[in-house]
Amino acid sequence: MSTFTTEIAVRFRDVDSMGHVNNAVYATYLEQARAAYFREVLDRDLSAVETVLASLSIDYRSPIGLDDEAVTVTVDVPEIGTTSVPMTYTIATDEGVVAEAESVQVSYDAEAGEPVTLPADWRSTIREYHGL
Repeated sequence: MSTFTTEIAVRFRDVDSMGHVNNAVYATYLEQARAAYFREVLDRDLSAVETVLASLSIDYRSPIGLDDEAVTVTVDVPEIGTTSVPMTYTIATDEGVVAEAESVQVSYDAEAGEPVTLPADWRSTIREYHGL
């Protein structure tokens, strides 16, 4: 079973007045990891595919500081739905895991305003990549 991993730089703008990465930026790191996953695993540009983020949950463990030059985000797909791709994440620094998260990305027909079945090639690629 494979997981997808990407490294994301911690930028000065990510840090708030408390001296650590603002909680909302964690969601941006997850979005960047999701976009990299779609690009590298599915050969798709996330901004060009019809999907919506249906849910996002982040469990914060410890702060990320500016002295943490980068975070490593690991993405896994524990299962695949008919219309959805549930994803689990860990965000880590050199010190260890700083957050865990879950999201659900849904294949969506914007014109009809409803979920649609995931493309067959996505399903097979995801299954193969993650050993589902």
